[in-house]
Amino acid sequence: MRASRLFLPTLRQAPTEATLVSHQLLLRAGFIRTLTAGIYSYLPLGYRVLQKISQIVREEMNAMGAQEMLMPFVQPAELWRETGRYEAYGDTLAKFKDRRGQELCLGPTHEEVITDIVRQHVRSYRDLPLILYQIQTKFRDEPRPRGGLLRGREFLMKDAYSFDKDETGLGQSYQAMYQAYRRAFKRCGLDVLAAEAESGEIGGSESAEFMVLCDSGEDAVALCNRCGYVANLEKAERRAPVQNQSVGTLRSLERVSTPDQRTVEEVTKFLGVRPDQLVKTLVYLADGKPIAALIRGDTELNEQKLRRVLSVQSLQMADAETIERLTGAPVGFTGPVGLESIKIIADYDLLSMSDFVTGANERDAHYINVNIGRDVRVERFEDLRWALSGDSCPRCDGQLELKPSIEIGHVFNLGTKYSQAMHALFTDGHGVERPIIMGCYGIGISRILATIAEVSHDEKGLIWPISVAPYDCWIVNLATSKDDAIGQVAEYLYNSLQESGLEVVLDDRLESAGVKFKDADLIGVPIQIVIGRRLAETGSVEVRLRAGQGRWEVPLAEIAVWVQKKREELMRR
Repeated sequence: MRASRLFLPTLRQAPTEATLVSHQLLLRAGFIRTLTAGIYSYLPLGYRVLQKISQIVREEMNAMGAQEMLMPFVQPAELWRETGRYEAYGDTLAKFKDRRGQELCLGPTHEEVITDIVRQHVRSYRDLPLILYQIQTKFRDEPRPRGGLLRGREFLMKDAYSFDKDETGLGQSYQAMYQAYRRAFKRCGLDVLAAEAESGEIGGSESAEFMVLCDSGEDAVALCNRCGYVANLEKAERRAPVQNQSVGTLRSLERVSTPDQRTVEEVTKFLGVRPDQLVKTLVYLADGKPIAALIRGDTELNEQKLRRVLSVQSLQMADAETIERLTGAPVGFTGPVGLESIKIIADYDLLSMSDFVTGANERDAHYINVNIGRDVRVERFEDLRWALSGDSCPRCDGQLELKPSIEIGHVFNLGTKYSQAMHALFTDGHGVERPIIMGCYGIGISRILATIAEVSHDEKGLIWPISVAPYDCWIVNLATSKDDAIGQVAEYLYNSLQESGLEVVLDDRLESAGVKFKDADLIGVPIQIVIGRRLAETGSVEVRLRAGQGRWEVPLAEIAVWVQKKREELMRR
């Protein structure tokens, strides 16, 4: 491709709304353009990268026996109602009606559609195992799209689904996909951590996220400093502590007036205590039944953990009217003392707390010197809050460290969540009908593109791994006119490299050397070949690696073979 013909709308400055480096550079280098919030067009350079990532993923899927297909982007609401997700999925599910009044949605994922296909055609255990996948556009109406492709509303995703006759088969499919993911990410030039994860709206009993450590990542992983335990922040657990038995003499429970002091900040400031000396009492409805959760005032409750501890499907915070009816006090004054009608679960932190502050279940009043056992009846202690750096590892005596990261893949053990709801059944070897055992596996193709840009760049621009780069080589032609002898050699070299199978851009524009070098560095093609005045002096051209790993003077007669070998070397890294 000649740069003079390449659609290359580079920008010297990124739009002000682009805050992440990947977003800024992909816009500046002419890879993407914003259509509207969270929705992007992929320009030729960006689309070439997207295709190469897709091909790597496709090759790994095919190699482990998965079969590619393509499902509709628009889905009927009736399928989602079968699984109960049409309402449960929330506002991120974009819904509309067609001219006949049929309710439809834009697919954020395809569990219902693929289960509907399989239930129509799989009848016997002889039809299993089966793994189907697609690479297709998804839409999720994110409330706050940000970070460019890292948190868009429309995105390209590879989603795969496995169907097995038993848990052993699912385990084999799950592990095969797990290893295929690791290979695919490595080929894309990314180092990943496989983190234990919550299943979220997809559901299922087990899942893992593939995370890339990155300072600007909006997700986080918890890493143990000893044993290698890794979990995403939603899932990260803490070891149950030993209860503190040496708390000394307990102070007497005392009710104090706290007029209009409702929040942790207000109450602790008013009473002259620290937030970690206060206990919050949070009232929830768990499958419709009230439950109180106690956590330390300087921490936040993790609702996923509470849901898992209670083994409930529905969990929502009680509204103000319900709280006042149950406790006798308005929001801001709820406390566990005397709360006999509600089951109380406390976070591990309270095992080592004494003489703490709580609401008094009375307007404008709190208790001080509250103690578990004497004043509060707790049914059990559990890990309820979000993990913090310094927390104890759940697997060993080490400590957790939280690090920012980007999620690029997720694998789920679904079990029979969808097959039972949608009656996707098979007949086993004894003639008994049973629900198919399912797994679900997603990779964010467009998110990988942005993640590479986020972790592989410098102050000059992008640095693409050779495996996914839009082109292999970028020839910087420093000729000052079309008839220049340097330009003629550049044309010869361009044709020679293409004939050897390399993907090449020749910058034949009549621009200054500065403009050409800046664009080459900004776009980030791995191998740069500079043809300038030194050609006449030495008969050689200069070869640079965009990643800054060296420069070489290579004789013109050897350049095609030399570059081909360098490309193969980079592919092996």
